[in-house]
Amino acid sequence: MSRFSRSSSRSASRETPEDRSSHPILSVFELERLLYTGKTACNHADEVWPGLYLGDQDIAANRRELAHLQITHILNASHSKWRGGAEYYEGTGIHYLGIEAHDSPTFDMSPHFYPAADFIHQALSERKGRILVHCAVGVSRSATLVLAYLMIRHHMTLVEAIKTVKDHRGIIPNRGFLRQLVTLDNSLRLKRRV
Repeated sequence: MSRFSRSSSRSASRETPEDRSSHPILSVFELERLLYTGKTACNHADEVWPGLYLGDQDIAANRRELAHLQITHILNASHSKWRGGAEYYEGTGIHYLGIEAHDSPTFDMSPHFYPAADFIHQALSERKGRILVHCAVGVSRSATLVLAYLMIRHHMTLVEAIKTVKDHRGIIPNRGFLRQLVTLDNSLRLKRRV
């Protein structure tokens, strides 16, 4: 847990709802520029929040490495009926949720924001719970769901969520996903004002 910046979490928690709602809402172009700054490298899995790993298909298929990381839950944002799902993890004690999402700007990821956030929250609420959220490469579909989780469950703005994840892993959600996250950001800001 020491790898995570306490100052950034403290500064985010000290802000009042008024402070957060005054943060500018960036355009998709500005968000892309933000995403291209900072950390751009990725491992097969990077811990982007305490107990929350963002990774690729290779790490998800490596049972030995999953055991080493003590992963208890897997959220697969590139689930496919033709590739191993929950049955692949039988006997490991890993809880699995698969979302059949396509890394396309026209794919609507937004219906999955709240169910994915709930699954991640449930995993991290368990004693010694650790979750891997992955897709094929671990930079677009799975990153989008992790950003939505941080926004929904930790009351971060989209910019705060991006900066939090970018401290630990290079990510680049596609433009369609960024637009959907901006919409989520706007709706969460409105709820905070009420």
